[in-house]
Amino acid sequence: MTNLHWLDGMIILVFLGGILTVAFRYTRQAGKDTQQFFLSGRNLPWYLAGTAMVATTFAADTPLAVTELVAQNGIAGNWLWWNMALGAVLTVFFFSRLWRRSGIITDVAFLEFRYSGKPAAFLRGFKAIYLGLLMNVIVLAWVHKAMEKIFRVVLPETDPFLLVIFIAGLITLYTAASGLLGTARTDSLQFVFAMAGCIILAVIVIRSPEIGGLIHLKKQLAPHITSFLPKITNTTVPRITGGAMAFTTGALVAHVGLQWWSSWYPGADPGGGGYIAQRMLSAKDERHSFLATLWFTIAHYTVRPWPWILVALSALVILPRSVSPENLRNRDPEKYALVAQAYPRRHEIESAGDPDLIQFYENYENTIDPGVMYPKLMVRCLPKGMLGLLIAVFLAAYMSTIAAQLNWGASYLINDLYKRFLYPGASEGQLIFMSRICIVCLTLVSLVIAGTLLTTISGAWKFIINASAGLGGVLILRWYWWRINAWSELAAMIAPFIFYPLAVFVLDLEFPMTLYPVVIGSTAIWLLVTYLTRPVETHVLYEFYQKVKPGGPGWRMFPPEFHQSNQPVIRMTFQWICGIIMVYGALFGMGSLLFGEYRHSLICLAAILLTGGWIFWSLKEGR
Repeated sequence: MTNLHWLDGMIILVFLGGILTVAFRYTRQAGKDTQQFFLSGRNLPWYLAGTAMVATTFAADTPLAVTELVAQNGIAGNWLWWNMALGAVLTVFFFSRLWRRSGIITDVAFLEFRYSGKPAAFLRGFKAIYLGLLMNVIVLAWVHKAMEKIFRVVLPETDPFLLVIFIAGLITLYTAASGLLGTARTDSLQFVFAMAGCIILAVIVIRSPEIGGLIHLKKQLAPHITSFLPKITNTTVPRITGGAMAFTTGALVAHVGLQWWSSWYPGADPGGGGYIAQRMLSAKDERHSFLATLWFTIAHYTVRPWPWILVALSALVILPRSVSPENLRNRDPEKYALVAQAYPRRHEIESAGDPDLIQFYENYENTIDPGVMYPKLMVRCLPKGMLGLLIAVFLAAYMSTIAAQLNWGASYLINDLYKRFLYPGASEGQLIFMSRICIVCLTLVSLVIAGTLLTTISGAWKFIINASAGLGGVLILRWYWWRINAWSELAAMIAPFIFYPLAVFVLDLEFPMTLYPVVIGSTAIWLLVTYLTRPVETHVLYEFYQKVKPGGPGWRMFPPEFHQSNQPVIRMTFQWICGIIMVYGALFGMGSLLFGEYRHSLICLAAILLTGGWIFWSLKEGR
């Protein structure tokens, strides 16, 4: 382990010991019942619940993914995920209170709360398997894969996948023991620790002799690399132009106009489902649920990205990299063939003892997999002790995400499958025992997929976005339109698997252009199914509305006196618009401040104060 000093190893061991100590402290309390195990007793304050959301979305692959986007597309490449802020703010104002008000244990249990009859029961069981097992193990596998990549860079003389198996075993142990009760506490600790480490790395890299400060960094990069907004081209597919993201109008609309509301994606679900809903359901009350989701949105989109972006921009200056693999192949076909055959077994290249070949390998690796440049800068720039701190940062990110996914997936498989259909009379002790067995099984299956089937992380998330395109409309409208039923949601889940292959193999489209036929076709199918099938029974709709009180014109099928408790949908819409301006203003204002563009940062600050002030006033008036 040539990159690690003994001090680095001590820091990593102390970190792991601290996390395990905190987690196991809650083992006995978490084992009392499923409310404690899956929802932390519904007693989380907003700052713990919100920070747990942020920590879960900060996975080991996140800094690497941001580095890859910046390396290939400039800062504007982050619009591939920045567009999801539109849906996150929608969840804050339209859904955060409703989830907590529902009083259910999982968002899959919502199905029999909102729908009726055998279709609702079937959909609940089907979705428990589909999300809790199938989709969940794919997400777990790509997070394992990212951690394996980090180990391969920072600990080149070890077997990286064996290290992943070892750490995943530790996570499984404390997640199975302490449930969400312990996971939420460790998540908060891990997030603070991880962000502090990322900021320290960014400061050290920016102050390195090769960079010499933010002003010098900006001067060493072309203007389009540091642009916050993408270019618009007239080509038929999105392409890279001079290192900056260049979108066609159609591709830009696909991301900003379709993706954020139409597709299910972990941590960015339309309507706030998944582990985001789990945290909202675990909050003390509606107010804490709202504040938790608001804090998550602000921290996720404005606090986290800039340390990663600054390191990624620095990597473009410090580390060797070609514009494309084709350019590298044309430079020296013989060396290209050698390193391509050896990759990722770096030791085979180093054993040849040829410095030029090693340098060529570095260029090759940074070109085909630019995400690895982030851990490479860790190894290159950090002093003894600090490297161990940053490895612990990645472990924190990895552990928080895996723990949350395991608990979330087990909650579906136990509460919505095992308890609901297989053993309805199971005691709380039996349910907790089976939950722990389930967590172990999810870990094993995900490790098998990561080690044998999964080849690319980006391919996994593109598949998930396309395979759920069109479903988001149902997930949003089921709260605000009475006519949505279980058949609507089932049709919206199945239809993308018909239209996605057509988009790829018949229409020959690439992501994100595939979203157009998939979203349009799936939406047409579920709307047709909605009107051709029987509506939900009136008494179920009545009980749902009386408890949740969503309001809006979609519930006018009930008499006027039924709407006395309606939520002001128009006011929430204005809050949503102002929230979007506030979040993007904070994101771009912070970036402008870092790069010395003080006029732009002052404009963003004014927008934040105006929109934030109006939101505060409208919330106060709406009480």
